[in-house]
Amino acid sequence: MKKVWKGLLAASLMAGMLAGCSGGSEEASGDKKATVKIGGIFDLTGGTGDVGTPYAEGEKAFFESIAGEEINGYKLELIGDDYAYKIPEAQKLYQKLKSKDKVSAILGWGTGDTEALRQQVAADKLPFISASYSENLKNIDESPYNFLAAASYSDQARSVLKWIKDNHTGGTPTVALIYNDTAFGKSPIEDAKNYAKENGIEIVDEQIVDLKTLDATSQLLNMEKKNPDYTIINQTWGATATILKDAKKLGLDTQFIGLNWAAGEGLLPIAGDAAEGFIGVVTHAFPYEDLPGMEEIKKFVESKGEKLEDKNQKFIQGWVSAKIMVEGLKLAEDPTSGEGIRAGLEKISNLDLGGLAAPVTFSPDNHAGTNQIRLAEVKNGQFEVFTDYIGY
Repeated sequence: MKKVWKGLLAASLMAGMLAGCSGGSEEASGDKKATVKIGGIFDLTGGTGDVGTPYAEGEKAFFESIAGEEINGYKLELIGDDYAYKIPEAQKLYQKLKSKDKVSAILGWGTGDTEALRQQVAADKLPFISASYSENLKNIDESPYNFLAAASYSDQARSVLKWIKDNHTGGTPTVALIYNDTAFGKSPIEDAKNYAKENGIEIVDEQIVDLKTLDATSQLLNMEKKNPDYTIINQTWGATATILKDAKKLGLDTQFIGLNWAAGEGLLPIAGDAAEGFIGVVTHAFPYEDLPGMEEIKKFVESKGEKLEDKNQKFIQGWVSAKIMVEGLKLAEDPTSGEGIRAGLEKISNLDLGGLAAPVTFSPDNHAGTNQIRLAEVKNGQFEVFTDYIGY
């Protein structure tokens, strides 16, 4: 497995390890408490690398942005590797981060690996903020050290279905579901079907489309027979673009709505004009939104000789996840231990993220930070947000 981003703070975001702040009197040689290490499990080259790469860049950028600060008396160090979206590789990387690197918490990635690791995470008492928003991770008895930093996929789907019901005219709304055959893809499907059934919405079709597909024609032709009013997509950018382009070629008349990993700027250049009218779930802000929380990102990016407009929403998403983890460290009585960091995270209440995401709240009984999303529509080649934060 190719190893990336290990070592001390480097000038290049993609090349070096990001180190944190001065540890004051605890900076003395040989004091193991001088640095708190946070592990990173990244997908840069695997099936979700299209969104995983900017997300990882955002996490690392946040740690670099606080490199000169003291966080609860310690400096911070982020140690991350690419696991290429392979569960066995994630397990190997987890063991390395735990045993060799001695991390105190982890920023994770995929649903399959996060769910596979949660028993080990619980046993090892390592707080784990993942880019997976699987509903299963809400079960605090089974996942006592997992934290969801955005609305779960199931909550996203429920909110979309509620929006459909509230805005549909002309009888019972009909909906198709398109997803990939992974733990991520399938995560919200049963919950979506149950919510639809309970709320007078008819799920008329389901189609499985591979994450790396280059042709979804056969699935779309099958779906067309059911003539759904709406189609909910749970994919990343690549498969979503293929679906939208093939649907345009076939002249399908359905409103496509994508959950959060299907939405974002990276979809637009590969989908082209087929993306016009597409609606996406927005869990995190776009860099071009005028929001208070965007100023710190703009300042950091420009300090690196870069431009905010060259970043995308997934970069913001990674930045926010890292920011939430560090907020837990700030509130922890003991930021060097997993138990201490968990207790710190559980003190987070209505954390104001300056509009970068919905406010987040954790407690000892609830590690689901929010169920709020926004919706955005592609107009003239750009996502335009058209709702406030909504739930179900």
